Amino acid sequence: MKNRQNVITTILLALSFLEFGPMVQAVSPPPDGGYPGANTAEGDSALLSLTSGAYNTAVGFASLRALTAGNLNTATGADTLLVNTASENTATGAAALLSNTTGSSNTANGALALLSNTDGNFNTAMGAGALQTPAEGNDNTAVGFNALSQGGDTSTAVGSRALQFNYAGSGNTAVGFRALATTTIGMFNTAIGDQALAASNSFGNTAVGSAALSNCANTLGGNTAVGASAGSNVTSADNVICIGAPGNNVSNSCYIGNIFGSTSANGVAVLVNSNGRLGTMTSSARFKDKIKPMGDASEAILALRPVSFRYKKELDPEGDGKSQYGLVAEEVAEVNPDLVVLDKEGKPYSVRYDQVNALLLNEFLKEHKKVEQQLREIQEQRASIAELRNEMVSVMAHLKEQESKIRKVSEQIELSKAVTVIATHDPWRQN
Repeated sequence: MKNRQNVITTILLALSFLEFGPMVQAVSPPPDGGYPGANTAEGDSALLSLTSGAYNTAVGFASLRALTAGNLNTATGADTLLVNTASENTATGAAALLSNTTGSSNTANGALALLSNTDGNFNTAMGAGALQTPAEGNDNTAVGFNALSQGGDTSTAVGSRALQFNYAGSGNTAVGFRALATTTIGMFNTAIGDQALAASNSFGNTAVGSAALSNCANTLGGNTAVGASAGSNVTSADNVICIGAPGNNVSNSCYIGNIFGSTSANGVAVLVNSNGRLGTMTSSARFKDKIKPMGDASEAILALRPVSFRYKKELDPEGDGKSQYGLVAEEVAEVNPDLVVLDKEGKPYSVRYDQVNALLLNEFLKEHKKVEQQLREIQEQRASIAELRNEMVSVMAHLKEQESKIRKVSEQIELSKAVTVIATHDPWRQN
């Protein structure tokens, strides 16, 4: 405040120097309305009550009529700053800042702009009817016909009828035709775009885009919509995020357009943690420490119980009751807590299926190695069996050969015996 007073003092001194310095050139005839204290008045009852105020300009019927000791006010138009007694106000347009009494540093440009302000400070209204009704709001900026016409605090409205009916809400920002037009007590909303948040009367919403969150009415708030007509299906839900999508009236939900049905052939899966952070997994060794074989750690999955289930209606209001397949997080946590994602309260929420897949791969590879070893052993056994078969064939052939020889020998022996018998019983044989 001290610095501000120093600046005002400096300006007054400079203006005084200009006033009383040598006149290089004067107009003839001289203009009327020149008064002591570097004040200027033109019009019936303009600056009528002035006593000690300085550097005020009043042009128009009854402009600055009640000012006595205020400084640095400018009023242009009938009844502008009519009852003002404060300083540093600027009003241009019929009845602009008409009711202002003790408010200071206000700027009103347009008929009826800041009409009802009495003791509000640091308000700027540009446009007919802008900030028309508030009596004591502060730090408001309204640009456009009837923008912030009912008032508020620390609010900004740029656009015809932006924040038109707000009277008790504060911290709102509306940019665009009828942006936040119907809010009356809503607070901390931001609406940028034609009719963005046009029907809202809630809190902490952000809408960027034509007609974004245009149907969001009396909710607790916390909704965010980006894009033309984004969040247009949200009417009474809270904490809904819609980016390029109309969304649905489901609290604590998120909708993003142009993702479903759009293929990213060489992309990676997007994950989200309990803090809402989106990201992807990386497999590069550049980001890993203590890399080693998984070993027997994957055997934990052998104790998991796959189940079929259906989500509860409140979780899947748009679903058709299709069966789902997966695991139960609480059961998985008992087997291996590292495979479970916890919620903000530390309770099991979901399963890290990507990690389960890695464990499955390790078990598969272990079993694959066993199968390969068994195949090698079988092949070796088959080779041994083939070798034995070959040996048996060779032995059988040898046996057959021996059998043939034995048969021939036996036949010769039998023949020899027969000859001997015949010879022994020959009646013609002489002794």
